[in-house]
Amino acid sequence: MRSVPDRAPIRIVVADDHTLLREAVCDMLRMESGFLIVGEADDGASAVVMAERTRPDVVLLDVGMPGHHPVFTVRRIAEVAPDTQVIIVSMYAEQRLVQELLSLGVRGYLHKSVSRQELAAAIRTVCADNRRVVVSVAWMPSAEPEDDGGLLSTREREVLALVAQAMSNRQIATRLDITEGTVKRHLRNVFGKLAAVSRIDAVNKAVAAGLIPAPEDRRALSPRAVGGAGPGGSPGPG
Repeated sequence: MRSVPDRAPIRIVVADDHTLLREAVCDMLRMESGFLIVGEADDGASAVVMAERTRPDVVLLDVGMPGHHPVFTVRRIAEVAPDTQVIIVSMYAEQRLVQELLSLGVRGYLHKSVSRQELAAAIRTVCADNRRVVVSVAWMPSAEPEDDGGLLSTREREVLALVAQAMSNRQIATRLDITEGTVKRHLRNVFGKLAAVSRIDAVNKAVAAGLIPAPEDRRALSPRAVGGAGPGGSPGPG
């Protein structure tokens, strides 16, 4: 009797900027039969490069990474590796973001609290059935102000206006009653939309475009006052 050849393993790229978490996910998946880790990435740009280089079956993508906005990353992966399935594994479960990414063809949106078995099952499901979509996040009503259709959303302008007042991410989070992670995500979006290279650059561009008012104290627009080069900069206490 002719032996049946083993099925080819599911080839996976894991993209997460937290090294320990990314390595832990890779180690967990290696414990499952039929999986092969073919690459790792620590930001959106490297996730696209790795997808193009390895043409994996699945990319596990965190939306909170630095660099590209996740929507841009998903679009680029679809361009460079059209047969690759994307599964989001994230702490963020905002309805608008989930819906937008699913509308782009993302095949799964899983919360990082899922078990190894649930993650493995989701990977196998989307690879076995190209019509199935796996979602493990609850549909939570958004507490974010509605986007009015402008270049920056209402919340993004609020966050950037507070950056212009030399507030740290922690201070902004307290003022707006949101998490520091949400502040950083809004700032990453702002950086992408304004093509800004630093917090001060984002503030200056937004002021010049009339998106936020100029701070009363012009010294707030100095690099020392506004803080670090990236959205994670935290000037002042906190």
